Amino acid sequence: MGWCDDPRSESYNQLIKLPTNFSCEKLFRKENIYDLIIVLDYNMKPTIKNRGSAIFIHVARKKFSKTAGCIALKKTHLRRLIKEINAKTKIIIN
Repeated sequence: MGWCDDPRSESYNQLIKLPTNFSCEKLFRKENIYDLIIVLDYNMKPTIKNRGSAIFIHVARKKFSKTAGCIALKKTHLRRLIKEINAKTKIIIN
């Protein structure tokens, strides 16, 4: 599975099956940062090409190295957050 980040694709900013001819964020990685993800409702309704894609809350890398626009948490903290949220939860990032 992947998340399309290629504005040329009709699947821009959506979950897709791999392989693909378009650029995408691969969701299966050795570093396990996408073992748990929360997809944020950024640029989704409507999706505007080139406005940004693949914006998640996901597991942090070792030493909390930078992300490319996402929010990264310790796996234990992310698990706790997932238990607390539901379909009506609003996550606001300032």
